[in-house]
Amino acid sequence: MEVLSSRILLRSADRAASRRFYRDVLGLAVNREFGPVEDPGVVFFLGQGFVEVSPRTGDVREGPAIWLQVRDVQREHDRLVEAGVRVSRPPRLEPWGLVEMWIEDPDGLPIVLVEIPEGHPLRRDQRSFTARPA
Repeated sequence: MEVLSSRILLRSADRAASRRFYRDVLGLAVNREFGPVEDPGVVFFLGQGFVEVSPRTGDVREGPAIWLQVRDVQREHDRLVEAGVRVSRPPRLEPWGLVEMWIEDPDGLPIVLVEIPEGHPLRRDQRSFTARPA
């Protein structure tokens, strides 16, 4: 499997406390925020990876999970099913615009495989370039 990006997902019961801990106590820098302003999800830089504190959505349970971005979720689905991996949720386009599929490791740790479709905001260059006066 070619992994393009990865992160640890934390579905905390008290997201505000978790955000304060990772931001203020550990001093991790914020990569991006998303969702409602009053209770945003936050992705923090974690060395060469990321840790995301985000709300529990749909049938996703609280606790840690692994997030793996791949080029083609359906191709990975087919390959993993052939290898005997139990798929807990087949690939589908989520309301936030990502194609996601959920599996579990042998110990039951949830792993989400994510495909970022063309045109999704995560594919846009977020750097702001300003022209310098000549």
